[in-house]
Amino acid sequence: MTVTCVVNGTPRQTDMAPETPLLWVLRDDFGLTGTKFGCGIAACGACTVHIDGEAVRACQIPVGDVWGDVTTIEGMAQGDTLSPLQDAWVRHQVAQCGFCQSGQIMQAADLLSENPDPTDEDIDAAMGGNLCRCGTYSAIRAAIHDAARVLNGGRAG
Repeated sequence: MTVTCVVNGTPRQTDMAPETPLLWVLRDDFGLTGTKFGCGIAACGACTVHIDGEAVRACQIPVGDVWGDVTTIEGMAQGDTLSPLQDAWVRHQVAQCGFCQSGQIMQAADLLSENPDPTDEDIDAAMGGNLCRCGTYSAIRAAIHDAARVLNGGRAG
């Protein structure tokens, strides 16, 4: 059985079984390796992607159950131009090992789409399900505040 879904604006087809987690279809079939496997039980956030703009854990969504357009970390940039959030991540040198960062960025993008001017408490609550082995939480918070300023018409800090 062939499953069709739109990923980063492009219709894609897979012959993987419909019950295969979206994570493995993205990585193994579509070659989009920015989405990471962390725990396999939706507890760490490394596999976070968007479906119809909502942050979800790709390790727990069967590809046959995908209900809308999928956006991965690879779909955040516009060509060679990073999104304001990705740019803030670079400016604040958030990544150390980098393993969790695509999931962190995808979760942060969901937060900013719902709350364009989050407080520290808002950020901590929204990002609480995304774990960082390196403990870069203060840099993540700073990058989210910085991206919010840019998205709200201010200058990067």
